[in-house]
Parts: sequence; structure tokens; C-alpha cells
Amino acid sequence: MQKFDVVIIGAGAAGLMCAATAGYRGKSVAVLDMGKKAGRKILISGGGRSNFTNRVVTAENYLCQNPHFVKSCLSRYSSNDFIELVERHGLSYHERLHGQLFCDNSAQDLVDILLTECDWAGVEIKLRNEVLSVAKNEQGYLVATNQDEYVCQSLVVASGGLTMPKLGGSPLGYKIAEQFGLKVVPTTAALVPFTLHDHDKQRFDGLSGISIDCLVSSESGKQFRENILFTHRGLSGPAILQISSYWQAGQAVTINLLPECNLKEQLESWRKDSPKKSLKNCLTQLLPSRFIEILINDKALPDKPVNQLSHTEIKHIHDYLHNWIIKPNGTEGYRTAEVTLGGVDTDELSSKTFEAKKSAGLYFIGEVTDVTGWLGGYNFQYAWSCGVACGLAV
Repeated sequence: MQKFDVVIIGAGAAGLMCAATAGYRGKSVAVLDMGKKAGRKILISGGGRSNFTNRVVTAENYLCQNPHFVKSCLSRYSSNDFIELVERHGLSYHERLHGQLFCDNSAQDLVDILLTECDWAGVEIKLRNEVLSVAKNEQGYLVATNQDEYVCQSLVVASGGLTMPKLGGSPLGYKIAEQFGLKVVPTTAALVPFTLHDHDKQRFDGLSGISIDCLVSSESGKQFRENILFTHRGLSGPAILQISSYWQAGQAVTINLLPECNLKEQLESWRKDSPKKSLKNCLTQLLPSRFIEILINDKALPDKPVNQLSHTEIKHIHDYLHNWIIKPNGTEGYRTAEVTLGGVDTDELSSKTFEAKKSAGLYFIGEVTDVTGWLGGYNFQYAWSCGVACGLAV
């Protein structure tokens, strides 16, 4: 049996950040993880370059049943604070659209920084340790793994969500929460591609790899302007991943395929300048030709010269392409989702320390909690922020 001040379950972004923060305060800290490597999800994130934060991060960038919950930790440890940390370690990074920051070389550089911080702080990282049970005793908490037993005063659950089971995604954190009487908000896959019904899959077969800049809206009214990407099974791309967090089974999504253009005006212009040109040839100046061909073959759009279009047809074409409605069959699920929506109810936790209100010395941080960020580095920033907040409290 090994004794520590703090035991952290999960060597991911939040767990490692919490460990280093607590270690620097003189606490003895052990991080337990069932994997062969620490930071496995960090390593594959952002196409292997890890979108580790964003220039501008606010509570508006998160989904949570309590929209104010994240404000405290984000204000106490901001994206600028994390940027300062990685710059001290000499991380080479670059900025992409919408303030997203990525490693220049590899996400391994980021994991190395976190491991170095943990090493300097005296943290012990114990890999291949699968947690079998957790219990409360007079000394605090007893954690039994397939390797050993650990006793601690403070137990931090940073075990992540259900996403990417091959990388350790599991319900462990939710089970521990429920064991100690905490509510868990129902979970679902988020930041995830859509699958389509068979008839739409057949319609758009052959478009795989084609992307279009769009404005995508959910039935709740949330909108995102980014690319959509056709896949073999459905739709993906940044705009689809973003809207998936706001989508519920059975709902449709509305896609403005031409957010920069007023199609009614453009059609009138073509009628004057190129009257004998077919609608198909005109529209392929704005959208991928294969996509337009499918819509015309399906008779969703008329196949005629633009000067033969009636006012009713012009209105229909305008409305159809500015409000293309598609009803997904579902999502690709936890296998490919970037995050898990839902989790430990934040009303059960202190927003300053992340300690469970019903069980002193028990903390929940990171993806296991009911906090889900947008695509763009927001989930990592929440991990850094809550990791620090918790690390200062344990």
C-alpha cells in the first residue's frame, strides 16, 4: 500500500495539470492511468499537432447546464497563462483561423512539457494502473488498482469521458460519482460527424472529400460558419462537428450553402448577362459541380437555361440553397467523437475548487464533468484551467 497526499485518476490534460500544480505546493502526488503512455488523447488531437488553446476563451464557448460554472476557473487561469507556460519551455506553435493555437511540430512536444512540469514538481506517474475500486476510509480514500493500493487525503477524478474507447475512454468517473451520491447528466457524443439515412448516403455517394464553406444552424438556433465535409458515411468538417453538440436525435440541421451570396440577386444578374447559360453551369461557379449535378438529377433544382426560370423557380432555388435542410440518421458515436457531452453535474461541485459538495476530499475535473467546449482549443483550455484550480485546492 502506498500513501500520498493526492491521488489523481487519469494522466490526461486536466490530470497532469492538476498534478504539477499540487506537486509544486509540496504535496506528494501520484497519477494513475491504465494506459501505456500519458496524454494519449493529447497526442492524437489536432491531427497530431494539438490545438492546445485559443486566443480568446469565454464562458460562451462552453455547454454546461450551469452556464456560469466555468467562469471562475477560466478567469483564474487564462489561455494567456498557458501560452506563457509553453513559451517558457520553448514550444514552437502557430495560430490558425479563429484564434486556434497549434504545435508546429508534434503534440508530443506539449505532452513532454506537461511531463517535465510533473517531474520538476515531484509527481509520480504510474502507468498500466487500472482502477478496480475506490472507497472512503478514516485516512481519506483508498484506491485499488491491478498493480497496488493507494491511500490519499485528496482523490481527483480526471478519468475523461466515453470518447475514443481505444484510448481509454470509459464510464469509470461517472461510476465513482454515482458511488458517492453525485448526479450525472446523461452523456452523448459531441464534436462528432453525422451519419446520413441510406437514401441520402446513396444520393451523395461519390462526394466524399468535397468541402463547402457554409453557415450551419441547429433547431435550437445555434449557428457556426465553417466548412462542411462530405464523407463516405455522412457529413463532417468543423461546422458539422460544432453543431453536433447542439443536435438531438430526430432533428434536422439547416445549411446555408452560400453564406456570402444573395442567390436571388445573382440569378437575376445571370439572366441579364448569360441568359442562355444553363442553371447547372451557372451554379457550378459557386458550388462543386458534382454536388449541383446530384441536385439537378434528383430534380431538387430545375434543369433549364437561366432565362427560362420563373420567379417562383428563382425563389425556390434561392430558398433551397440558402436553407438546405438535411436530417442526420445519427452520429459516428464515441468512437470518433472528440468529447463527451454531459457528465458529473456541476451543481454537485464547487466552481472554485471542483470538490464534491457531498464528499470532502473528492474532486472531479476535465471531460468527466458536464462541461463541453467548442471545437478550437476550448476543451484543452478548460482542462488547464480546472486542473490548476483543483491543484491549488487539494
